[in-house]
This record gives sequence, structure tokens and C-alpha cells, in this order.
Amino acid sequence: MENIFSTINIAGQGMTIQRKRLTAVANNIANVNTTVGVDGKPYQREVVVSRSNQKKNFTAELNSQITLARTNENHSPNAYIPLTDIEKNAVLGDTVKDGKPARLVYDPGHPDADPEGYVHYPDINIVTEMVDMITAQRGFEANTQMINTAKNLARFTLEI
Repeated sequence: MENIFSTINIAGQGMTIQRKRLTAVANNIANVNTTVGVDGKPYQREVVVSRSNQKKNFTAELNSQITLARTNENHSPNAYIPLTDIEKNAVLGDTVKDGKPARLVYDPGHPDADPEGYVHYPDINIVTEMVDMITAQRGFEANTQMINTAKNLARFTLEI
């Protein structure tokens, strides 16, 4: 039963990453024309960088799950070894600023124009943001389907 909950936990972590991606896309679209942010510079596009937790490699995790360790020969073997809080997160994600330079638009009448008449806009492409939004939405839906599959598997197992 623990493996079913682990599956739901990992899918939930995936949903969290996709939610972060959707939030970043929403921030990017909302600030597409922000020429001056709180730091006095143009808004910088946000991206979510996700990666797997490298605390344990696959072989070590597999061996820890299938090791039949017993404290006494008469005890039943226990294949589950609880993970620490750091190891529970299989997927990690951070929102970072994209380092691309600002997009320059010549508009000498704009109040935020530099001395040469150029306005510094964030380098945000709405089409790219929409593609990122659809991709994040599909990833969220896939993780939701994974949770539903795990729940159905648990239910069918209990019916046996």
C-alpha cells in the first residue's frame, strides 16, 4: 500500500511543478509590457527549472526497497525503509529569472525611453508563453490521471 501512496506523492509533486510553471507563464503574460519593475529594470521572464532529486540514485533506491532486512529470523521481512524529508521529494523545481536581454523598441516619446529613444521591454513572446501554458496544463492533467490510476488500482486491490 505504501508504494501506491508514494506514486500519489510523486504525482502530486509533479502537479506542484506544473502549477509553478502556470504561475510563471501568468506572470510573464501579465508583465509583457512592463518597462520598469520594482528594481528599476524591465521585468525579466520567469522560467521553472525542474530536476530530479539526486540524493539517491535509482540502483540504491531499488536495493533499499527490495532488501529483506530483519531484526530477528522469526520476523517477517520488511521491504520498506522510510525516507527522510529531503529524500521524499523526487522532483524539485525552482522559479528563476531568464537571463535574456531586454527587447529594444524605438519610441522616443515613451516616458521610459533611454537617451537614445529606445524603450527596454521584457523579452517575452506570447506564442512561446502559450505553448508553455499548454504544456504545463497537459503535464498537470497527466499527473492527475496518474493519481486517479493509483486510486483505482488501490480500490481494485481491496476488492480482491
